[in-house]
Amino acid sequence: MATGFQQTINRNVPLAVEGDFAAAGPYHAVLAGNQQLKASATGVTIARFAWVNIANGQVANAKPADLTNQVVGFVRRGENTALITGYRAETSMLIPAGFGVTLYDRGDFWVKTTTAATVGQKVFASDTTGEIATGAAGATVAGFTETEFKVASIGDVGELIKITAF
Repeated sequence: MATGFQQTINRNVPLAVEGDFAAAGPYHAVLAGNQQLKASATGVTIARFAWVNIANGQVANAKPADLTNQVVGFVRRGENTALITGYRAETSMLIPAGFGVTLYDRGDFWVKTTTAATVGQKVFASDTTGEIATGAAGATVAGFTETEFKVASIGDVGELIKITAF
């Protein structure tokens, strides 16, 4: 999650911010018309995976029970707009309900992992929050859905790693 107002000075530039592109290579957004995809009533958290119902354009970080017309994608930081709405809050990664959302089904991104990651593992999306876990291709990770993305850099729990889908 993003930090609030500056309270420290780094001697070295940080690698990235979660949700950023990890490379200048190609990427692909989930196909939709201009402003067709909208955050659901609960909003959508940036730097996580989300599911979109192509029939109605609603996007949510939680996996729906009915997977008819559903597509999973990554919510990149940048063109997606999070608003600080909490009283005295300093940061937010939440796109409010009704705001436009752009999802990516291909590309290279920086993410924060909830598990130790090694290069080549598959990326799994939490069925309730869209957070990232890693594991072997075809493995069953309880409460997570396997995505098309793979791990592209090593990292421990809570660290930033690169993921890729190409």
